[in-house]
Amino acid sequence: MNLVEGGAAPGQAAADGGAPALPVDHTQAILEATKEVGAVLKASGRPFALVGSVAAYAHGIPVRLQHDTDFAVRREDADVVTQALLERGIRIVDPPEDWLVKARSGGEEIDLIFSLAGRPVTDELLARSDTLPVDSVHMPVLAPTDLMVSRLLALSEHHCDFGAVLPLARGLRERVDWARVREDTDDAPMAKAFLYLLELLDVLPHRAEEP
Repeated sequence: MNLVEGGAAPGQAAADGGAPALPVDHTQAILEATKEVGAVLKASGRPFALVGSVAAYAHGIPVRLQHDTDFAVRREDADVVTQALLERGIRIVDPPEDWLVKARSGGEEIDLIFSLAGRPVTDELLARSDTLPVDSVHMPVLAPTDLMVSRLLALSEHHCDFGAVLPLARGLRERVDWARVREDTDDAPMAKAFLYLLELLDVLPHRAEEP
């Protein structure tokens, strides 16, 4: 568990009874891990894309990076990219889940993901990625529309933090194909609720009510 200054755990109230201390900002450490892993994946020759919060950061969304860095890779490339990371001295951690590989570099966690919100990583998804600089290293980054879809499909009754997704929607709204977002998330109740919220906040135009 990461500790904040003064020894309080994230979210724990300060000793003087004040507001809870903020989690440690791992932005630069996570960016360093992202650049290292991105360079290894580029050298492997296998397709990949940066996803998650660091992808949002690469698209210019001001987020504090606190947890990990995520990469989408094809399941059939798992052994090759894992071996490439091992040869670079990056530690691999076997998770209980069968849809990702976990690694650690410089104390930061890295996820190599084969399935985004229950949908397999495909050649088509990776081909739509944008090549962007991540703190000086250029690498494929999940396209805005696909990033939005993946974040919305990850919402559930047990994890439904609209506040974390709202800055992404506001920051990317001119670069997102919202018609495709609606189509791809049509069977996800939390995603539909969030899109309705965007209409109420005038982030998206209001759709005409169906007769």
